Parts: sequence; structure tokens; C-alpha cells
Amino acid sequence: MKREISPEKRRAADRMAVFLARQIRDGEIVFHGVASALPMTAVGVARRLHAPGLTYLNIPGGVDARPAHLPGSTVGAQLLEGARAVFNLAEIFDLSARGALDLAFLGGAQIDSRGDINLSYIGDPRRPKVRLPGGAGSACILPTARRTVLWRTAHDPRSFPERCAWVTASGRVDRVVTPLCLFRKEGGRLVIESRHAGVSAEAVREATGFDPGPCEEAPETPEPTPAETAALQAADPGGVRFLEF
Repeated sequence: MKREISPEKRRAADRMAVFLARQIRDGEIVFHGVASALPMTAVGVARRLHAPGLTYLNIPGGVDARPAHLPGSTVGAQLLEGARAVFNLAEIFDLSARGALDLAFLGGAQIDSRGDINLSYIGDPRRPKVRLPGGAGSACILPTARRTVLWRTAHDPRSFPERCAWVTASGRVDRVVTPLCLFRKEGGRLVIESRHAGVSAEAVREATGFDPGPCEEAPETPEPTPAETAALQAADPGGVRFLEF
């Protein structure tokens, strides 16, 4: 997949794919929604390194699919290639509701200080200023999955407000991965866990619409290791991860 991308965005995409992969634990049942190129890539990285025993569920219904190449869409039919079974979306919602979905990756146009997400609209609901794509199954998954990891490729005050303009879904957020830092949910609010290399405490504060906590004391996120970089290239040689940038 030929795609022009700046070195800065390339670095951000590589980092985020690896940092998302680190959230996956071996043996977990893992799911991501639509428009999720980074989590899709992260699954491939984790499989090659620390989580070979994960079970991967995707939107088309593939269970542990092994596509020859990652598709440019997370609803691509390639995500059924080599699948051990087909498990449709309604069954995934049921699995999560029964407490058996270990980890879900979800995105949000807005992610607020409580880890709530907005995928609905901004402004008057009768005449919204911005129409967003809609929540799909996020309102079902976010409260019921054992852990949810959120991600957003833009980190600015509009994307990370104190409160979402509209709460599409709320629930069990564990971590949030951005191009600048990692957040964890603690005491009902998101607080900074680490700053990525080269990112100042001031940069995180200025880019976040809520108090992110003790940015100056936050450690540096470990950079991708040579093994992680190699696994990333093996999982996504075509650069599907760059589609989110």
C-alpha cells in the first residue's frame, strides 16, 4: 500500500501500534470495532511476541483469522481467511454481556476526563454542528468487556474535553493511547501514566482539555524495541496502520 506520510506521522503510527499491542495479554479474547487499523495491526504484533495464545475476534466474524495481508478496511473479507470459526457480531455482544470478552479496542471522536466517548454529534441534537459516525456497538461493549483500551490519533483539547458534548458510551476503560502519552483510569478519571519520548509535560497539558494529573512526574513510555519494530513490520508490511493518519 503506497501512501505518502511524514516521518512524524510514521513515527506516531508505529509507536501507537506497538503501545496498543503491549496492552494485550496472552490468552485473552480480543476484539476491535470498525475503522480500527491500529488495533488490527497491534493484534498481529502481539501474536508474534508476547501473546501467541490470544483469541482474535473481528467485525466480519473471523475467529483467529490469518489473512495473507491486512486489508485496508477492518470489515474486509480478508479477515475471514484462515479463521477457525465464524462468530457474528450479535454473538460478540452476547459474549461481552456474559463477561467473557477480555479486551476490546474502541475509538472515540471525543474522549473525556472520565473515559466516556462521543461518536454521535456535537451541538444541538436537532441541528448538530458536527455529525459523527455513530456508536455502533460501543454502548454495548464499553460497559461489559472486562477491559477496554481506547485510542485517538489526534490529541488536542477538542478531542480530549473535560466532558463529551454527548456521551455515546461509558464503561470499563483501562487505558487510553494517544500520540503524546498513555492515560489510565484511576478514581473514575483519566490520569497520565507516561509521556512518550520527546513529549514535554507542558505539551500534554496544553493538548488536553482536562487536568491530566502530574505530567512532570510521569515516566517516559519505553520506545519500541528492535523486536517490536520487526514484529510490526512483519505484521503490517503494507502500512495499513498509516491509514489512521
